Amino acid sequence: MIPFVNLARQHDGLRIELEAAIGRVLSSCEFVLGRHVAQFEESFAAWCGAGHGIGMNSGTSALHVALLATGVGPGDEVITSAFTFTATASAIASTGARPVLVDIDPQTLAIDPTLIERAVTARTRGIVPVHLYGHPADMDPILSIARENRLWVIEDAAQAHGAEYKGRRVGSLSDAACFSFYPTKNLGACGEAGIIVTGSAEWARNARALRDWGEAGHGTAGSNFRMAAIQAAVLDVKLRHLEEWNRKRQTLAELYSASVLGEALTAPVTQPWAHHVFHIFAVRARNREDAIAAFRERGIETRIHYPIPIHLMNRFRALGYSQGDFPEAERASREVLSIPVYPELTRSESDRVAEALRALSVATDPGFAQAAASGGS
Repeated sequence: MIPFVNLARQHDGLRIELEAAIGRVLSSCEFVLGRHVAQFEESFAAWCGAGHGIGMNSGTSALHVALLATGVGPGDEVITSAFTFTATASAIASTGARPVLVDIDPQTLAIDPTLIERAVTARTRGIVPVHLYGHPADMDPILSIARENRLWVIEDAAQAHGAEYKGRRVGSLSDAACFSFYPTKNLGACGEAGIIVTGSAEWARNARALRDWGEAGHGTAGSNFRMAAIQAAVLDVKLRHLEEWNRKRQTLAELYSASVLGEALTAPVTQPWAHHVFHIFAVRARNREDAIAAFRERGIETRIHYPIPIHLMNRFRALGYSQGDFPEAERASREVLSIPVYPELTRSESDRVAEALRALSVATDPGFAQAAASGGS
């Protein structure tokens, strides 16, 4: 079976570097924040083209704290995508603000900028676009709407380490951006971690206070969202390899896209202005359940990112949305299917995935099982 991810291969290749970095943390006995976290904050912020980095204990905490740093709270509204991981809307809700959802562009699967303006009200404070799967959202019109309505913009870049919009890296495009370093991300920790990057010294100051119980004398309540030093040390090692890993993901994506030959599967689209880093390579399947079974028959593990759009999740029922309110998000949730795209795939494994894509993309819906059994002949 070709697993959906294989972290063991990545870590085996970096074991000497990782053990040396972790050893330096153990020798220093600085386990929370400290010099190791500060070094990674500086390195990653510079890599993104941002002035400040604030290390956090998870990507969800990064979103939560970045929102709190704006002063958003009960009675406020924040606009975001109807199709994303639950953490995006949950972070907004955790501040007391109301997530206001907008449908997605069917090609990028990111928030559709043409639909944002009508969602703005007197209570709107900001916009959280999501760079889904590693493809950036269309930021220029989003930023234009924000300027016209005096709103801030926070990028949810949890899946987009190294993605670019019109030649600029995500994280440098707006007021602030939040990244997750969950182990399966393009840049993943050996545990939980996240970061906020921003060009605003004031925003960075507020976020640093909020992550550490408000810091004595700062006057901010805050809580414990501190980054562990061992995770920072691991990430600092991996950051040096990230561009190479992203190039390998892009090479795999080119192979896969060229292998989607028919209408039963549709390959993801990369816009001309985008540099896609393929955290996820999600085809759209006309008959997803049959496609999952066919990939499984060929020994290929798949995942679904994401089977339920935000407005249909039980936890967000109180928002008052109904089925049919966001048709593109609902269609995507029925069709998307993620296949292995990690850079440690061997040539023979990636060829097997490409062969499966060729066979299954030309299969008719009733023919998926037959195509899987016959090897596509």
